Amino acid sequence: MTGSRGVSEALFIEVEVDEPVASDPELAAKLEEVCPVDIFRATENRVELVEENLDECVLCELCINAAPAGTVRVLKLYSGEKLPA
Repeated sequence: MTGSRGVSEALFIEVEVDEPVASDPELAAKLEEVCPVDIFRATENRVELVEENLDECVLCELCINAAPAGTVRVLKLYSGEKLPA
């Protein structure tokens, strides 16, 4: 989540989720459902990032497409490129 993350152990990928999306239980469930590598975990009130799975990201953009435009971003730490471009 933007602004609320601690130090990540991810080497290749960082995921940012805007707070209004992160705190929406319905969108949290959708993010958890669409991610093929379990980066998102829906709790009762919000979505949490599963830090140990971040580097498993396959850059499929399913999470980006499941959320309102611009509210979920995937940053390739190795190149600085941000999805969606």
